[in-house]
Amino acid sequence: MTLARIPDLLERPTYPVSTETLRERYGDARIDHPNGEERLGDVLARTGVDEFADADEATTAVYAALGRAAVGRVGYSDRDPAPADVGTRDPVSF
Repeated sequence: MTLARIPDLLERPTYPVSTETLRERYGDARIDHPNGEERLGDVLARTGVDEFADADEATTAVYAALGRAAVGRVGYSDRDPAPADVGTRDPVSF
């Protein structure tokens, strides 16, 4: 499943729900990301949360607990540079 499908999956259970229940029901689901895949159960285990109040809380915790491989290009930002009066690093040309 793609990262975008996580909220759909986590809307299915009745909340509040324990992390253990989510792991039992959906733990084998594979999350595909730019650099591979992870089992949802492994990601849920890293959240450090025992119970989720609602689907939004569970989704946010899963996104936060995804491994570094899910990030893509670490440290990359396509945002505009900081204004001139704000301290920044020297520009780098790629």
